[in-house]
Amino acid sequence: MLAWTTSAQAELRPLWELGAGVGVTSIPAYRGARGEVNYILPLPYFVYRGRFLRSDRQGLRGVFYQGERVQINLSAYAGPPVQSGQIPARAGMPNLSPSFEIGPSLQYVLIESPDLELDLRLPVRAAFTLSFKPIGWISTPHLNLTLPDFRGSGWIVGASIGPNFADRRYHAYFYDVATAYARPGRPAYSATSGYSGSSVYLSASRRFGPYWVGAFLRYDNLAGASFVSSPLVETQQYLAAGMGVSWIFATSSRLVESEEP
Repeated sequence: MLAWTTSAQAELRPLWELGAGVGVTSIPAYRGARGEVNYILPLPYFVYRGRFLRSDRQGLRGVFYQGERVQINLSAYAGPPVQSGQIPARAGMPNLSPSFEIGPSLQYVLIESPDLELDLRLPVRAAFTLSFKPIGWISTPHLNLTLPDFRGSGWIVGASIGPNFADRRYHAYFYDVATAYARPGRPAYSATSGYSGSSVYLSASRRFGPYWVGAFLRYDNLAGASFVSSPLVETQQYLAAGMGVSWIFATSSRLVESEEP
């Protein structure tokens, strides 16, 4: 859920690493839903340190440009399905399909040192359902802080904060109430574009030999969001959390220079 980078010196590391494990997460069905949905999921571990295609702690991405302080990536994100029967506010409404987002991201390094890195990230992504139905555009500009070796413990600690924005179609997918689904306590509603609330992420991860462990905590605040008056918004703030462990069982014999720890 949280992307981070490090400022370590370049070292020779395997071109790719492959592993598998399990993750546990508790998240809302959608932003603003009351209550949590718990998942126990397989947790693949895949690192690829290619020149243009990379899969690492910033996620799977294509690197279009990399300068001393500026990098342009192809970023992606995925969202879970929503079973309306499990959400009182959506009772009787259609389910929401799993979604994915993809688009460019501009990253600018503000501070870089062996112990700390602070950068500004400006992603803009198009969103789709798994059937490739377009559901709008979203942007999540944020400041990202990385402590690559927190107090000499070997843990990589990250923090991120920033606002969210989306167009009307994206907000409508989650928060519109068509006249056919209106009922007492759930009036018809049509969302608008604009501010989508703010998010704060905290994360930590570490390698223990062939094992990787990680965890995240996310806080969302929807106060002032353009869709906050939708009857499908049950709460304006919530926490989401998750943790996982993976066993790295295969690595490439080819070595490449990398700043990833």
